[in-house]
Amino acid sequence: MILRPLPAVMLEPLVRVALLEDLGRAGDMTTDAIVAKSHHATTVLAARQCGIVAGLDLVTLAFRLIDQNIKIDVNRADGSKVAQGEVIASVSGPTRAILTAERTALNFLCHLSGIATATASIVAAVREHPVKITCTRKTTPGLRAVEKYAVRAGGGANHRFGLDDAILIKDNHIAIAGGIGCAIERAKASVGHLVKIEVEVDTLAQLEEALALAPDAVLLDNMSVDELRQAVSMVAGRAITEASGGITAASAPAIAATGVDLISIGWLTHSAPILDIGLDYRAH
Repeated sequence: MILRPLPAVMLEPLVRVALLEDLGRAGDMTTDAIVAKSHHATTVLAARQCGIVAGLDLVTLAFRLIDQNIKIDVNRADGSKVAQGEVIASVSGPTRAILTAERTALNFLCHLSGIATATASIVAAVREHPVKITCTRKTTPGLRAVEKYAVRAGGGANHRFGLDDAILIKDNHIAIAGGIGCAIERAKASVGHLVKIEVEVDTLAQLEEALALAPDAVLLDNMSVDELRQAVSMVAGRAITEASGGITAASAPAIAATGVDLISIGWLTHSAPILDIGLDYRAH
């Protein structure tokens, strides 16, 4: 899979907001008080632990929005595996600007690299099976595009980006509509032929009811491994099968072995731990 960068026009507003939040009303008082305006420095972004890198375009923007004279030389691109202690990139230029942008740059880089690393761990756990690992809409408000990009950097795939991508009929929709059949029929009547319809089911009985109306995909929510295996057999290729619900690197292989097409995991974006990365000063 080719990891395509996100357009700068999408990233710059996110970085500007983050920088403004940090700069406040008076700028970097500490750095301005301690570091001479004329001072230049070379620093490196170094991994404190092994993992997968993601977010370097945001890092570049964070530094260059503060000072265009900062130079960033990337050693390990997004999607690359890094070892503990490995240099990801070097950052050189006016020292005040580097230190002012440091935290914003690291916040993005550590967070997104953490998502990529967590995704890669699940992808590796199921590598023996033809299943895709996907994220969900459980993302940090305002950061969905970059968090989903980080999932791709880790070798995963993306689920819906928003409510307008496709129809996903969930338990509350079913309850309010009066049943799976009514919900699917209303969905099919309201959208065009290019819009996919997926329905969430909790039981094999619900799955049987849904399959009668030929949805494009079925979300098999919180089913046991045995139930998932039966569900895949019932679907028999008539719809995309997606397993979801509390899946970890430990449980993913058995779930993948049932034959499901997708495994969706919300914690990849809402709870993945950061990858510890630091900015280190290199004295001349």
